[in-house]
Amino acid sequence: MGAPHGHALHYHGHSPLHRLPAHVKIVALVGYVLAVVATPSGTHWPYAAHLLALACAVLVSRVPFGHLARRMVIEVPFVVFALILPFVATGERVAIGPIEVSESGLEAAAALLAKGTLGVLASLLLAATTEARDIIAGFEKLRMPQPLVEIMSFMLRYTEVVAADLGRMRVARESRGFRAASVRQWPALGATLGTLFIRSYERGERVHLAMLSRGYTGRLPTLRPLTATGAQWALSGILPLACALVSLAALVAP
Repeated sequence: MGAPHGHALHYHGHSPLHRLPAHVKIVALVGYVLAVVATPSGTHWPYAAHLLALACAVLVSRVPFGHLARRMVIEVPFVVFALILPFVATGERVAIGPIEVSESGLEAAAALLAKGTLGVLASLLLAATTEARDIIAGFEKLRMPQPLVEIMSFMLRYTEVVAADLGRMRVARESRGFRAASVRQWPALGATLGTLFIRSYERGERVHLAMLSRGYTGRLPTLRPLTATGAQWALSGILPLACALVSLAALVAP
């Protein structure tokens, strides 16, 4: 039933960003993402300014760029969709070498790729500078609906437990000579997933009964109440405010 104390996305440190309360950083992230999304279409220079501002935040956090870059693989679906969009979009066609693509699709793909990359990178920075349990506490502090907070809390706690179960089942299969080399082995893989689902469901029932026996009433206790000073709110507001001004300048520019 045990699980690691840390999280793969977190990078231990003592930078000013690490010391900011989780709910303050969540608000700053939302503000930054909204500023990036508000960048008008057809204008590209604001993305460079947004990236520069985010790079400054990464430097302040002292999180290695390599730590974030290795985890950018989560953006692959956005990249694939952006690469396909110019070919399937309608509108005026332009030639790029030997191929023709939609001009509007190309513009939309570039905007999607830029906004998606900046949003994912900012989210990874939040995860790298904030313990996962503190992020959950931050959402609770911001009055997110309690059922959603509870779902995220249990998902965070037991995803790695279930993944460890799946790893042990894989080792057990392979130690008995099983190799998923063809379609004929798919029924065995399906049985593995079914067994994992049943074990996880039963574990959930046992955990729920254990919580009820300890007085659980639908709300987990808060171990560390989150508070923030005015200086911390001001520090966290630098990034979203600067990017909002950039997007505003792009909107009013002729």
